[in-house]
Amino acid sequence: MDSMKTKPRDGTDSDLSEQIKAATKDSHIRAENTQLMLNYQKGQITQTQYKVLLCSLYEIYQALEDELDRNCDHPAVQPIYFPQELARLESLEQDLEHFFGRHWRKRVTVPAATHRYTQRLREIGKNSPNLLVAHAYTRYLGDLSGGQVLGKITQKSLGLSGNKGTAFFLFPGVTSPNRFKQLYRSRMNSIELTETERQDVLEEATKAFEFNIEVFDDLQKMLSITEEAFSEKGKDVASSTHSNFSRSPVLQFALGVGIALGTVGMGVYVS
Repeated sequence: MDSMKTKPRDGTDSDLSEQIKAATKDSHIRAENTQLMLNYQKGQITQTQYKVLLCSLYEIYQALEDELDRNCDHPAVQPIYFPQELARLESLEQDLEHFFGRHWRKRVTVPAATHRYTQRLREIGKNSPNLLVAHAYTRYLGDLSGGQVLGKITQKSLGLSGNKGTAFFLFPGVTSPNRFKQLYRSRMNSIELTETERQDVLEEATKAFEFNIEVFDDLQKMLSITEEAFSEKGKDVASSTHSNFSRSPVLQFALGVGIALGTVGMGVYVS
């Protein structure tokens, strides 16, 4: 029976989009309640936090969109493949160039959680393209929903003018986010999956949220280490920490942030 490809029966409770929403409810709440996102929602986002987040998003979307492009003709990917409307990579590149200048690529570094996320995307893109549906859905529809609000919060909190630095939140190819989300869900619900494949997609959607939670937590920890080191003892702490630079990836990242604070007018090394 599992070998038979089936479309969902009538009723929203059997739609793949509704099943993903139900399966990820708890993880979604946890993701929204990480310290980094709580600060963000309160309008307490700093340039350091935002730049660090942009760099991780760049790495994540580079992996996701590479794999979607490579598998665009796959029967599970083709229905939800909307590069002109949804692709985020170019927008992220614009934002990173705004904050770090032309040579921003040399400034990007990311924590271990981001690498684990991107490695998973590469792995499923190669071996299980069906599962890309889960990651595309949780990322893109999240961007079209809460991302719009976060864009306004970012602009106000950081005092950014126009759309400079917030291109990530803009979808010029989508005239109506609500109507587009309805179209996207409809196309996704039309994908033919066996029951086993459907369960795998639901499990992968939960993993997608868990990966995001780990990224948020990693970034917050790294930023906390940096802020503590540079606020308590200033240059003395920075100097003593430097002796452990080559041995500790976390401290290496923290120093990177601190160094950028002194060299970049806006204020942050991003990861």
